[in-house]
Amino acid sequence: MCEIDFQIEKTHEGPCFICFGEAKVERPTWVFLFIDVRSHHASGKITFARNMRAEILEDFMKKLFGFILTVALVMGLGALVSCKKTSAHNKDTLVVSAGYALINGDYEPWSWDYGYEGIMFFHSALLKVNVDLVVENDLAKSYTISDDGLIYTFILRDDVKFSDGTPLTAADVVFTYKTAQGADGGVDLTMLKNAEVVDGGVRFTLNKVFSPFIRTTASLGIVPEHAYNDKYKLNPIGTGPFKMKQIDVDQQLIIEPNPYYYGKKSAFKQITLLKIDEQRALAAAKSGELDVVMVNPEYAREKIEGFHLETIKTSDNRGFNLPLVPEQKNAKGIVVGNNVTSDPAVRRALNIGVSRQEIINNALNGIGTPSWVRFEPLPWANMEPGLKDNQVEEAKKLLEDAGWKDTDGDGVREKNGIRCAFKITGRADDLQRYNLAVALAENAKKLGIEITAQVMNWGEAKAISRNVPTCIGTGSYSYYDVYTAFYSELGSVNQNPTNLANAAMYSNKTTDTYINAMLAARSDAEAIVQAKLAQYDGKTGPNVDMPYIWLANIDHCYFVRDGLSLGNQRIHPHGHGMPVVQNMNEWRYE
Repeated sequence: MCEIDFQIEKTHEGPCFICFGEAKVERPTWVFLFIDVRSHHASGKITFARNMRAEILEDFMKKLFGFILTVALVMGLGALVSCKKTSAHNKDTLVVSAGYALINGDYEPWSWDYGYEGIMFFHSALLKVNVDLVVENDLAKSYTISDDGLIYTFILRDDVKFSDGTPLTAADVVFTYKTAQGADGGVDLTMLKNAEVVDGGVRFTLNKVFSPFIRTTASLGIVPEHAYNDKYKLNPIGTGPFKMKQIDVDQQLIIEPNPYYYGKKSAFKQITLLKIDEQRALAAAKSGELDVVMVNPEYAREKIEGFHLETIKTSDNRGFNLPLVPEQKNAKGIVVGNNVTSDPAVRRALNIGVSRQEIINNALNGIGTPSWVRFEPLPWANMEPGLKDNQVEEAKKLLEDAGWKDTDGDGVREKNGIRCAFKITGRADDLQRYNLAVALAENAKKLGIEITAQVMNWGEAKAISRNVPTCIGTGSYSYYDVYTAFYSELGSVNQNPTNLANAAMYSNKTTDTYINAMLAARSDAEAIVQAKLAQYDGKTGPNVDMPYIWLANIDHCYFVRDGLSLGNQRIHPHGHGMPVVQNMNEWRYE
C-alpha cells in the first residue's frame, strides 16, 4: 500500500463538508477528502493499492468530485463529520436553499416553475407587480389600452440591455410573445391575436376583451431573438438583475450580477442556489455554510445559532374542494360528485364548525394564518359576509335540522341511509397537504362527520378529485383565479377531472355574470370590483354557497443569517417557498 496527496481546483460551489467514504477503484480505496467549496479548492489524502497508477486515481478523483458533492448534499451517503468554519463570514457571496424548482435547468420565462407568477431573476417583463400587488412599469415606460379593450400599446425604455450587452428591441418583445404563445408552457396567450412593432414599442391586439392580459404582461420575461435557440433553457440571456454562471441540473445553480441591469444592483458577487432536502439544509445552516434556508413549518421551531426565522405572509392558500353535485358517472364513465358534500348543510357545517387555528396548530406547527376565502389577502378578496369558525353547537344544529342524525350512536350522522362520511386526499410529495387532511379529519369528528384522510400520488389524487376532495394549493397575482375557481363551465360533470379548475363543480349564473364582466373590464380597478361581486354580492355567491373549505394561508418560512436583510418582500403567491427570490438584487447585509 502507498499514499498520495492531491490538490484539485474546481468551480463547484456550495456548503463545505468533510466526507469519508470507500471508493471502488479497481480495488477498495479509502478516501479522505476535504472540500472547501467557497474557495474553489479540494484537497486530501488517498490510500490505494500499490499497483494502481497515481495518475489514474487523480483523474478518477477529478471526475468523482461533483458526484461526492451531490452525494453529500442530496443523497446523504457518506458521513457528515465536520465543517471548516472561518472567523469572518464571507459577505460577498450567498448560498441559498429555496426549493427544487429553481434548479431544474429550464429557464425559459414561460416555463411552469421558473417564471411562475413573474418570479424570475434572469429576465424582466414589460410590467411588474409591486409590493402593493399593483402593476407598474418595468421594461415599459408607459402603456395604453384602447377604449374597446382589444389593443394594448407599450412604449419601451431605451436604456435596457440584455446580459450579453445587446440592446433590448421591440422585435425581441414581439418574438418572445409569439414564441411563448406557441410553447406548451405556463403562460396563457390564447387571447393574443397579433403582436407587432410600432414606433417606440409594441402593440398587442387581442381576439377578445381580456382584462387579465395586463397581469400577463407582468409575468412574461423577455428573451433576445438573436440568442434564443434549443440550448436557451440552460443558458438564459435576459434583462433581469442576474446572469448565469454555472448550472448543475438538480444540484446547484450559480448566478452573478448582470452588469447591464438597469435597476438596483446586487450587493453580492455570486449567489449559489442549492437543491437539498430540508434536514440536510438545516445541518448545513447549523455548520455555517448556508445563508438562507427555506423550511416547512414542521422545522420552523428549530434553533440555529447565528440565524433568525423569517415568516413571510402569503396568498398561498390550502383547502379542499367539496363537490356540489351528487355522485354520478359522466359521459366517459368517470365517477364524479359526492353524496355527502353535495348537501349545502354539510358544507356550511364544516366551514363554521371546524377550528382552523387548531388545524394549523396540528398540521403546520402553528405557523400559518387561518383563512376561509380563497384569495385572502389579495386586493380582489371579498371577505363578506364574514365567517366565524369553531361554532360547534351551531354546526351540529345545522346538520340536525337538515336531517343528518346519529341514529345508531356510532358517532357518525346518517341521512336517508347515507352516512355523513367521505374520503379526502393529500398529495404524497407534500407533507403539509397530508397533514392538513389528517387534521381536518380529526377536527370534523366533533361534528359527527367522518372524514378519512388518505395519502396519494398527485396525479391519482387529481384524477378522482371531483369525487374525492383533495387538498388544493392556490394563490396568484392575477384575478383570473376567480374565473378558475368558480366559473360554471369549468365545473361541468364532463370536464377533464385532472384539471382542478372549479374542482368543486360549482354552478351559479349570477357569479358567471360577474366573472364575465370582470374579464371584459377595461381596467384593473374595474375588474377587481367585479371579481369581488363574483364572490358575494350581498345575496349570493360562493362565499355563502361554500363549494370549498379553505383552511389556511401557508406562511413561508426561512432561516436567514443574522444581519442579512431580504428586502421588502411582497405577499408571496403559491410557489412552495420559491417566491423569496423575487427580489434577490435587493438583499443586503445591514
